[in-house]
Amino acid sequence: MTKKEVIAILYGGKSGEHEVSLRSACSVYHHIDRSIYAPLLIGITKTGRWYLQPEKPIAPDTENLPLTADEAALVSAVPGDGLHCRGRRLDIDAAFPVLHGTNGEDGTVQGLLEICNIPYIGAGVLGSSLSMDKGAAKEIWASRGLSVVPFMRVEAEEFSSSSDLWPKKLKMLKDCFTPPLFVKPVRAGSSVGVSRIENWQALEKALEEALRYDTSALVEPAVNGREIECSVIGNFHTRSFPPGEILPSHSFYDYEAKYIDPDGAALLLPAKIDDTAAAELRRIAEEAYRSAGVEGMARVDFFLEKESGRILLNEINTIPGFTSISMFPRMCEAGGLPYPDLIRKMIVLGKERFEKRSRCLYSILSLSDTD
Repeated sequence: MTKKEVIAILYGGKSGEHEVSLRSACSVYHHIDRSIYAPLLIGITKTGRWYLQPEKPIAPDTENLPLTADEAALVSAVPGDGLHCRGRRLDIDAAFPVLHGTNGEDGTVQGLLEICNIPYIGAGVLGSSLSMDKGAAKEIWASRGLSVVPFMRVEAEEFSSSSDLWPKKLKMLKDCFTPPLFVKPVRAGSSVGVSRIENWQALEKALEEALRYDTSALVEPAVNGREIECSVIGNFHTRSFPPGEILPSHSFYDYEAKYIDPDGAALLLPAKIDDTAAAELRRIAEEAYRSAGVEGMARVDFFLEKESGRILLNEINTIPGFTSISMFPRMCEAGGLPYPDLIRKMIVLGKERFEKRSRCLYSILSLSDTD
């Protein structure tokens, strides 16, 4: 009998999106092909401690993975020698970080897994970190000639009550933009900390909210456009899927609409756009993906302006939602890649990248002279 590959599902995390991760990881756990893979659950608390979870069945109707913080099952990372628990190294073939937002999607966990010599699913350190920074990603895309939603960055130090920089920054904002505006943390997801404001009087409160989750915030003009998303997978060679459209019933596609309110948004798959626009969206999605150094998977988000038909890049998510209603797996499935096959493909991509990087030399000495 062929030995099953052990896939460590990392979930939870020290992040404002901790609860979303519990849902996404639960969905991955239920859909992973048990004939090939044996999932190993590692839960990460909101304080950042890692715990090996009990090996017990989880009911198919469970929506959130439980997280048990048993100090006897504390997991430690050993540089060059993987993850350890109870005095032994865990037998892991690859790790799947189903961790949204900070300390999971921003390159930090990816760097730890690299140091521990563990293959992992999803974007690498650079692609994760760059994509997490919405402002930096837009600067890269703009340099490639891709159209992006305009933005201005506000640092916490500029907004400080003791700073004399705020009046100047406020003037710059008013010179460039006209409400309504969106204010969001630079490095967060799932619409955490995001506000839509209708006038300048609401700006400071919105910035205070955004800066609770990050040290920088973005201010952007609201776009009168349709919200279109596109799934992309691959390493050097990429594959995109038919775009989908979000029709939020709230003022925008906020956290509640995404994860709490079952009627928060309608999801159209495929989006009702003509073939030419769909092909262009997919082309731009793949170019945005590659130019940000992303590997493995991502969901690329756009606005399609209603009056002009212009396509504007909004952001890219390197660990998109995997819940039962999340767009990323649904777009892949609509494009001919069912959920279990998607997981299998992403595991293969992660291991391929690991093997490719393992062939690189890290010393000027000959191989026979190294450990």
